[in-house]
Amino acid sequence: MPNPPAAFAHSTVAPELAVPTHAAGDRILPGILLMLAFCVLAPLLDVSSKLAAEGGIPVGQITAARFVVQCALILPVAWLMRVPMRVSPRALALSALRAALLVFSTFAFVSGVAVMPLADALAIVFVEPFILLILGYILFGEQVGPRRIVACLVGFGGALFVIQPSLTAFGLIALWPLATAFSFAFYMLVTRELSKVMHPVAMQAHTSWIGVLISVPVLWFMQEGPIPALHSVMPEGWQWLWLFGVGFWAAASHGCMTQALAWAPAATLAPLHYFEIVIAVILGYLIFDDLPNEMTFTGIAIVVGSGLYIIYRERLTHRTQAKTALPPTL
Repeated sequence: MPNPPAAFAHSTVAPELAVPTHAAGDRILPGILLMLAFCVLAPLLDVSSKLAAEGGIPVGQITAARFVVQCALILPVAWLMRVPMRVSPRALALSALRAALLVFSTFAFVSGVAVMPLADALAIVFVEPFILLILGYILFGEQVGPRRIVACLVGFGGALFVIQPSLTAFGLIALWPLATAFSFAFYMLVTRELSKVMHPVAMQAHTSWIGVLISVPVLWFMQEGPIPALHSVMPEGWQWLWLFGVGFWAAASHGCMTQALAWAPAATLAPLHYFEIVIAVILGYLIFDDLPNEMTFTGIAIVVGSGLYIIYRERLTHRTQAKTALPPTL
């Protein structure tokens, strides 16, 4: 499940591409290669989650493992980079909200991927940019043309092609990835606000340790509770590796994305993000022998096509706005 550092300033597409660029000059090719590396590594987080869940680790424990491992990895990195970690009370409150939304979205996605094919769950989550676009229009009055509205509706229709057979096969648990998409959209709105005042590495570090403070006590208090997904067990053998992988691949993949966005424009990298679905299909088939059916493939194609069209329309809009903002020539 993607864990974006910070979003395009106003983009609603591929929100994982979210780190403000600070490089003096673009290094396009290395940026593209790192973005492709993200698309390869990020599904390994989902693979680790699915392997852990199928091995008997409760979903809540898998969720907590992500934040524990990621915190252990990101805090030393932030210290070595000498990233300023002090934040205002408002930024700390927003960081807590951001962490809570990410904890829930991770829990929801792992709940879905525990029983669903990787590609199916990821395709449903990819409607999140459409949700974010609509929320931007409703909450902030951002301009959204009729063509992008139609693309959003088409994208949601494509998601239904994926959800319908999943509902038939797995029941209401197939809606967990949709819950991920909605919570992730609100997560991105908070991220957009924080990115104005906080370094992306600091944002990840604060999200990680707050995520630990949220998820670990829940497991402690719910150990004997009525919700099995919030219980915890003692891992054995390979289960330790799967739990470590959940946090490690999250940190590694988004480290690649952070650097990619420092080297290349977000508009260049955004279309590449859909390569992640291709990798999810391949890994799902090789590791779990899961291959989407024709209806699911159709839905994936519709979601990807709609997302790419919105990227295209946004690039045209930004280009037009940039030309309009140019001072008159003498």
